[in-house]
Amino acid sequence: MKSTELPLPAFYDAKNAERWGFHPNEETLHGAAAAWRKAHGVKPSAADAQNVHLLLIDVQKDFCFPQGSLYVAGRSGTGAVDDSRRIAEFIYRNLASITNVTVTMDTHFAYQIFFPAFWVDREDRPLTAHREITTAQIDAGEVRPNPAVAKWLCGGSYPWLMKQVRYYCEELEKAGKYKLYLWPPHCILGSDGHALAGVVHEARMFHAFARGVQSWVEVKGGNPLTENYSVMQPEVLTRHDGQPLAQRSTGFLRTLLHADAVIIAGQAASHCVRSSIEDILTEIALTDRALAKKIYVMTDCMSPVTVPDGKGGFAVDFTAEADKALARFAAAGMNLVKSTDPIPCLGA
Repeated sequence: MKSTELPLPAFYDAKNAERWGFHPNEETLHGAAAAWRKAHGVKPSAADAQNVHLLLIDVQKDFCFPQGSLYVAGRSGTGAVDDSRRIAEFIYRNLASITNVTVTMDTHFAYQIFFPAFWVDREDRPLTAHREITTAQIDAGEVRPNPAVAKWLCGGSYPWLMKQVRYYCEELEKAGKYKLYLWPPHCILGSDGHALAGVVHEARMFHAFARGVQSWVEVKGGNPLTENYSVMQPEVLTRHDGQPLAQRSTGFLRTLLHADAVIIAGQAASHCVRSSIEDILTEIALTDRALAKKIYVMTDCMSPVTVPDGKGGFAVDFTAEADKALARFAAAGMNLVKSTDPIPCLGA
C-alpha cells in the first residue's frame, strides 16, 4: 500500500478531545474538505487500488468523557480522551489512504437486561450497577426481572420472562466468555451520551467529504433481552423456547473480510472491541486463517474499563482481560500496531 501522510488541518484542535460539548459544523467541514482535496490532490475513495477499512467501535460520549455515565478511563485516568485524539489525528494524517470509515454505535433504551432498571431483588428493591447476575441468584430468588417490563416486553407473561432471563444467564455461563454484568445506563438513544465524541465525528465527516465516500454507521444494542458487545452479533441468538432472539451481522462481517486491510480502534478494549475482534477471528478460523494478517489493532487507540474505588485503586479493573485478548489476537496472526505507524508498514 502506498501512502503519503498529510498534515493536520488548520481547523483541528486537539483540545476538543477533552470537550464534551464540542460538535463540528458539518457545512463548514464540507467546504474545508473541498479545499483540502484540491490542495493535496486527494482522490475519491472509489479510485483506491486497495480497500483500507477503518472500524471505530463505540467512540461515543458516554464512553469517551469523564462526564459520561460509563467513562473508559483505563488505568491512566485519561484513557478514552487520549484515544479519541489519537484516532482523529490518525484519520487526518492517513486520509488519502483510508478508503472507508465505519463507526459502530452502542444504542440502548431505558430497560435492557444489562441495566439495573431491568431487575429487582427479593424485596422488589432496585439493583445497582457493576455487579453480576447468575443463574444461581435467580434460582435462589435473590434477583428477578422487574415485573413492570413484562407487559410491553412479552405480552404480560411473567413466567415466560422468568424462563427467558434464566435461560439467558445459563447460556452466557455455558459459553464461559462473560456472566451477565449490570452496567450504568449508557448510550441511551436520544441522549447526549449516545452521540459520537465530537473530535472523532469531525474527523470521520471530513474524511467522508474529502474522499467522496459515505459516513458509514453500524447500530447495535437495541434488543432488551440480550447484550450486544460485538458489532458482529449479540451474545445470545435464541430464546428459551427455541425461537430466534437476534441475528448475526453477516453482511457487515463480509464487508470487512473483503477489504484488503481492516484497522480497528475504539472502546472499550476489554469489552466491545474485544468481542468484535473475537467474532471476526472466529469467522476467519472457519474460512481462511490467513485472513488474520489483514487485521490491524491500534492498541494506543483503545482502553479497558476501570472503576476507581475512591482510595487510589480500582473497584473494577478489566485491564488484564484486555491484555490477554490482545495477546490471543497477535498469536492468531493479527497485527498489533500504533496509530503513529504509517499505513505502508501496516500493509507490509
